[in-house]
Amino acid sequence: MASADRDDQRFVEIIGVPIEAGAGHPGALMGPAALRTAGLVRALRELGHEVRDLGDLTPDPWSDGDAATARLAEITAWSRALADRSYAMMQAGGVPVFLGGDHSLSMGSVTGVARHCREAGKPLFVLWLDAHGDFNTPHTSPSGNMHGMPVALLCGEDGFDDVFPPEQRATVNPAHVHLFGIRSLDPGERRLLRARGVDVVDMRLIDEHGVGVHMRRIIERVRHAGGHLHVSLDVDFLDPAIAPAVGTAVLGGATYREAHLIMEMLHDAGVVGSLDVVELNPFLDERGKSALLLVDLVASLFGRRIIDPAVTQSQIGGQAV
Repeated sequence: MASADRDDQRFVEIIGVPIEAGAGHPGALMGPAALRTAGLVRALRELGHEVRDLGDLTPDPWSDGDAATARLAEITAWSRALADRSYAMMQAGGVPVFLGGDHSLSMGSVTGVARHCREAGKPLFVLWLDAHGDFNTPHTSPSGNMHGMPVALLCGEDGFDDVFPPEQRATVNPAHVHLFGIRSLDPGERRLLRARGVDVVDMRLIDEHGVGVHMRRIIERVRHAGGHLHVSLDVDFLDPAIAPAVGTAVLGGATYREAHLIMEMLHDAGVVGSLDVVELNPFLDERGKSALLLVDLVASLFGRRIIDPAVTQSQIGGQAV
């Protein structure tokens, strides 16, 4: 049976963020329930962690208008509520896990984490596991869907001034953002990413060098700075053959073992302090296949392994394994 190090137990707080206003397809609001049904809380408790499930976030009511205005008002309400809750969860000293919901939720989750890190004097790094760059702005986005804009907002790009009031606003240094697994960029965001110096590890680089080389580089950057790493895991980071439950599927994504290796390396490094799991759309899933895989990946991030690496060959009788 897979196990975790018993001396590596964490206090984990989980909150659902059932938002889909930022996406182009309905269904992501069911994501938190699907992840719970797939056994996320149970998996983390079986690894020895203290887990508190806070239920689902409820934002303040927002004003209606035309479709575009109503969507922006809804996302703003969710973002503000989540930024406050994220900050409070960080202040509590645990590891917050945010269950989505579409990727626009990261506007709130990472803003709260950034505010905490700023006050603590701890550099914040973001690992964005995604098929897309999510660096569009309202001026560059071909679709207008805000789940393609959170990284731009977090890095302080123009066009998002009304989302957060000044007392909530906290940005991320673009040089501390690592987009990983990218295979679809719009022309406008490609130009912005180059101009801002964001680190982009696309699938070509992963194919050429493997995930291990690039993950070690990112981990060492965070370690050297004594930083906090926030991981934002989008279902479409994975190849749709193994995780079909996403409305923005792009062929050629991460394989099962590539994804697990990333999570295992992150756990061993001990640098991850917060996590998003987003864009799971159960309406598009196949018998819970994607939700179950995501639960397994989160378990790997929190220490699930087949055998303790401290067990040597001599300790198991000197026989090759």
